[in-house]
Amino acid sequence: MACSPGVANGAPTTSRVGAAGAAVRRWDSAADALSQLADMLAGLRDMLADHETTSIRLVLTPERLVAAETRRTMTALALHGLRVDGVIANRLVPPIAPSYRGPAARWIRERRAEQEQVLQELGAMYAVGADNAEGAPTGGPGLRTVPYTAAEPIGVSALAEVADQLYGTDDPLAGAVAGELLSVRRTAGDGTSLESEFELAMRLPGVDRSTPLDLARIDDDLAVTVSGVRRLVALPSVLGRCTVHGARIGVDELVVVFRPDPSVWMMR
Repeated sequence: MACSPGVANGAPTTSRVGAAGAAVRRWDSAADALSQLADMLAGLRDMLADHETTSIRLVLTPERLVAAETRRTMTALALHGLRVDGVIANRLVPPIAPSYRGPAARWIRERRAEQEQVLQELGAMYAVGADNAEGAPTGGPGLRTVPYTAAEPIGVSALAEVADQLYGTDDPLAGAVAGELLSVRRTAGDGTSLESEFELAMRLPGVDRSTPLDLARIDDDLAVTVSGVRRLVALPSVLGRCTVHGARIGVDELVVVFRPDPSVWMMR
């Protein structure tokens, strides 16, 4: 009986065995690379979430659309447990003397007035706003400003001048002290009876009543979605034996109300 070239008794050819082995090696190599990437991302996540060694400082231009996006960014970062310790407003238009007239002077005044309004809103949101004797925002421990200069700061000397304008004699690494991102408090009962009530508070700078919000209970986790950003919050044991009774938005925080579930309250 005739056989096909390279095939003996139906056995695969050496080339086919080699090709299959190469494919397996490629898959193994890809799996190893993905595993290493996952480990690296986990390490990066742990580093960013370590409040003792890492904080985030946001830089923006004082414009309404940019400020609105910054508020959403601050909320999303807080939702993932990342700490923002300061905001830097760049390219602040300098004030102009009243004696100047013309279209250019009018544009500068209007631009400056709009930027000051944005800075006041950011200062109020971040609870660090302050006005000087002239009524202009001066910033604070969490909000600082950099003036708009004619030339882009390039080089060590120019950047050192920017640093002096920003921080002066203050420590650049000393950002604003933020409160706890998550806290649990008992608001009713003695903590053991079915009449007890608990609140889970999540600090979310920038969140308000217009912010899109969704809550879902998944086993012992609470899925929180804010402006399309989702996070699973692992509930402590006492809240794992409760049901969600309601939620409200406070000042830069989301408060979720829990009450004991009679079917499991005394079982764990």
